[in-house]
Amino acid sequence: MADPYEVLGVERDASQDDIRKAYRKAAKETHPDLNPGKPEAEERFKKINAAYDIIGDADKRKRYDAGEIDETGAERQPERHFYREYAEADPTMRYGRRGQSGGDGQADFDYDIFADLFRGRGERGGFRMPPQDVRYALEVDFLDAVKGARKVVSMPDGKTLDIAIPPGISEGQVLRLKGQGLPGSDGKPGDAYVEISVRPHAIFKREGLDILSTLPVSLGEALNGASVRAETVDGPVDLTVPKGVKEGAKLRLRGKGVPRGKDGGRGDQLVTIHIVPPQGADDALAQFMAEWEKAHPQNPRGRDAA
Repeated sequence: MADPYEVLGVERDASQDDIRKAYRKAAKETHPDLNPGKPEAEERFKKINAAYDIIGDADKRKRYDAGEIDETGAERQPERHFYREYAEADPTMRYGRRGQSGGDGQADFDYDIFADLFRGRGERGGFRMPPQDVRYALEVDFLDAVKGARKVVSMPDGKTLDIAIPPGISEGQVLRLKGQGLPGSDGKPGDAYVEISVRPHAIFKREGLDILSTLPVSLGEALNGASVRAETVDGPVDLTVPKGVKEGAKLRLRGKGVPRGKDGGRGDQLVTIHIVPPQGADDALAQFMAEWEKAHPQNPRGRDAA
């Protein structure tokens, strides 16, 4: 496997935030859902996730940089030295069992060191692979992120995950799925970490716990006031437009925003008024406005226009 820094296209001294940004960008570009019928994109997506699993985790990154684990997260076996290496380095070194040295105790000391080394190796029972965590990227609909949802998703590595999207989840938040990673040599699995990205919505935007939207109204509705239908994340509601409302005014729908969490509260929806000029205006309307403005002079660019 290639160096994870090279796979994500970041320098070795990159910050964790830069690594996360590079991962999200690369994952979106190569996601199989956005590249149907392109096996090379799917393969690249797998490599990106594997690389991020190593250097996207600060602890694993330190161990990788220190040479303690390799690009797959496996432990690197420490270098071992044997009798022959030492003999070649120093032909005068003497070996022997206790009591067989030349009398200065050097051979006994050498033997004890290597006996302990091999005894410890046997007691450890050989190499053990620890449980492996895995990382995925998942894009969800705007309304699912606000209201919550449950998704059964097939990941690029073939694994199927049942993911509960909690209400109010935000862009970049990471879900931990305990026990959904890869097993170690003892059979115990690691965890799966799913980073969430949220698709933009045609009508709504999010600002903290508030939902933002724009409501077009006619000139007559703005002048006279009206009850109009406005879209919310929970469905349409009747909204009262006050008489004489101005362009850009914000109306608040309390409790129609993003869930706060366990306390059950919610943010609000802020509806910005957009006054749409009359379409198909005729000469009669133009003449009326001209006469009206003579009696009510208008200067929308003046200091008091607001």
